[in-house]
Amino acid sequence: MQRFLCGGRLIFGPDASSIVLTVALIMTPLALFVAFVSFRVADLIGKPLGTAVPATAMAVGVFDVVVLVLTSGRDPGIIARNARPPEPDDADSTASPAAGGRAPSWSLPPTRDVYVNGMVVKVKYCHTCMLYRPPRCSHCSVCNNCVDRFDHHCPWVGQCIGRRNYRFFFMFISSTTFLCLYVFGFSWVNLFLISRQYSVGLGGAVADSPVSGFLIAYTFVTAWFVGGLTAFHSYLVCTNQTTYENFRYRYEGKANPFNRGAAANVAEIFFSPIPPSRIDFRAKVSPADPDAAALYYLGPLSSESRISFYTRASLSFDMAKASFDLNYSAKRTSVASSSDFGDIYGHQVSTAHQQPRHSIFDGPGRESRKVEEEADAVTAELGATMQQYGAAADRPRGREFEAV
Repeated sequence: MQRFLCGGRLIFGPDASSIVLTVALIMTPLALFVAFVSFRVADLIGKPLGTAVPATAMAVGVFDVVVLVLTSGRDPGIIARNARPPEPDDADSTASPAAGGRAPSWSLPPTRDVYVNGMVVKVKYCHTCMLYRPPRCSHCSVCNNCVDRFDHHCPWVGQCIGRRNYRFFFMFISSTTFLCLYVFGFSWVNLFLISRQYSVGLGGAVADSPVSGFLIAYTFVTAWFVGGLTAFHSYLVCTNQTTYENFRYRYEGKANPFNRGAAANVAEIFFSPIPPSRIDFRAKVSPADPDAAALYYLGPLSSESRISFYTRASLSFDMAKASFDLNYSAKRTSVASSSDFGDIYGHQVSTAHQQPRHSIFDGPGRESRKVEEEADAVTAELGATMQQYGAAADRPRGREFEAV
C-alpha cells in the first residue's frame, strides 16, 4: 500500500523506510571523505585545484540524494484499477443468459493481442486491478498496483521503477557510481601524497590515514554492485527495454518491438516529456458506486479476499438482474390466489436452503464456477415454478434475492 506525504504530492512505496538506510550508506562515507580526506588532499595539492575536491564531492552527494527522493517519492505510473470487471466482447463472453448475460471476471480471456510497430504483443488481464494491462505494463506484487512501463521494484529506493521515475532512477545509480569512483580515486591520491611527503610505504600511509583505507575498501565493493547496475541499465536504455522485458524476451526468444535505435531510444527515455499521473492523488474520494467505495474503505486485501469480494459482487449483480428479468416477464400473468403465492415463496426458500455452502477461499476458479452453476440452477427452477403457478409481478424482489 502506498504512503502519501504533503497532501499527496509525495507518493512512496510500502517499504519507503529503506530510504533511510540508503541515505545513510551514501552520506556516512561521504562525510568521512569530506572531513578527513578531501581537505587534506586540498592542502597537499594547493589552491585552486585543491578547493574543487571537497566541493565536487559535496555537490555530487547532494545531487545523489535529490534524485533518490525524486525516484522514491514520485508516482511511477500507477494505473487506476476498475471497480468492476470490464464487459467482455461478444466473442469472449461465456456468461449464461440466465445469469443476465454479464460475464464474471474469471470468464474473461487471460490475454489479448495488440499491435506495436507492426508486431503482435500480448496484453494480460489483471484479476486484482480488473483491467487489461497496456503494453509494457505489469503488476507489482510489493506495491499491489499495475505500473506503466514497469521495470522492477527497487528495495533500495522503496518504490516501483516505471515510466514516470525511470530517468531519475538511472541518474541516481549513475551518480552513485561516479561518487564511489571519485571517493575511491582521491582516497588513493591521499595515500600517495602522504607516502611521498613522509617517505613511508603504503602501510605507513594507511596507518597515518585509516579513513582512506576504509573508504578504498568500501567504495571498491560498492562500485562493483552499483557500477554493474549502471552498465546493465545503460544497455537497457540503448535497446529500449525494461528489466522485466529483458528477462522475458530472452526466455521467450522474441524480438523487442519497442527498439527504434540507440539515439531514438535515449531521446525517448531522457528527453521526452514525462506523462502526467493517471490518478489525481490529491482529489477527494467520493465514489458513487458502492463497490468502488468498498475498494477504498476496505483497505489492503489479500488476493483471496479480493477474489472473494469481486466474485460475490459479480454474482450479486447477476442474480439480482436475473430476478428482475423473471419478475418483469411475470407481469403478463395474473395472481392465481394468495395461497399459490405462499406456495411459490415457500418452495423457493426450501430450494435455496438445500444448496450447500461453499467457500471462495477453497479454490477461486473451481469453487466460483460451482457457485455460478448452482445460482443458475436455482434461478432456472424458480422460473419454472413461477410459470407453473402463475406468479404475481408485484412480489417483493428484495425478499426473492435474499432467499437465493
